[in-house]
Amino acid sequence: MGMESAAEHMDFHAAKALLEWQMELGADEPIGEVPVNRYEVPAEAPKPIAVTPASAVAPKIEAIDPVVMAEAVAEGAQHLEELAEVQEAFDLCDLKKGARNFVFADGNPKANVMVIGEAPGRDEDVEGLPFVGRAGQLLDRMFAAIGLSRTAANPAEGIYITNVLPWRPPSNRDPEPDEISIMLPFLKRHVELADPELIVLMGNTPCSAALGRKGILRLRGNWAEAFGRPAMPMTHPAYLLRNPAAKREAWADLLAIKARLKGK
Repeated sequence: MGMESAAEHMDFHAAKALLEWQMELGADEPIGEVPVNRYEVPAEAPKPIAVTPASAVAPKIEAIDPVVMAEAVAEGAQHLEELAEVQEAFDLCDLKKGARNFVFADGNPKANVMVIGEAPGRDEDVEGLPFVGRAGQLLDRMFAAIGLSRTAANPAEGIYITNVLPWRPPSNRDPEPDEISIMLPFLKRHVELADPELIVLMGNTPCSAALGRKGILRLRGNWAEAFGRPAMPMTHPAYLLRNPAAKREAWADLLAIKARLKGK
């Protein structure tokens, strides 16, 4: 009996048993109409499907440069009130997180003399004004000796006071270079808008910010140029409180400022 006739007379159970026997032998595909050559190499191998990582698809977020952002924000301020608003709202300087108050300036903004200090201390952080502690009281007495005051309405007799940093560093530590760099665009714009005739740089930090140099004991007493204006570096009043003998040199610096104003 041929295979076809055997298949025709095969009952269901026999056919099922034969199929199971073939599966045990490894047969897992039905017989096709044409034979399949398993050794034949296809004309073009199938290309693997590329799986793109999610990180490569996600949009790339550029890191914000706080100095570039500060430059853009400060440059957009058209008057001192606006500069104070945008600087106080600036969130890319970590000092802001630990400070109690934003300290912008004090005195007559139209004064011929602009005094730039370092940063607020404890008393300044509490009151929100620069130079109000013991060092600030000495500063007032120093400038009063040459006829200048932060309370004077006449610009020729007034002083305008600010700091490099508007927020108090923790524990009154020295400002970090990156903190100075971030706040420098605001200070530069501050000078441009106040437009003083001359600047007094009180201590190392203002000299570092405005002149790019440190060493106040070497710099003091020598006229320099900061932000396009004459600048006199002076020792900070806090240093004078610790070193009273240095007051004589500070007095000489004040007399140089007075002479410069008279000879304008």
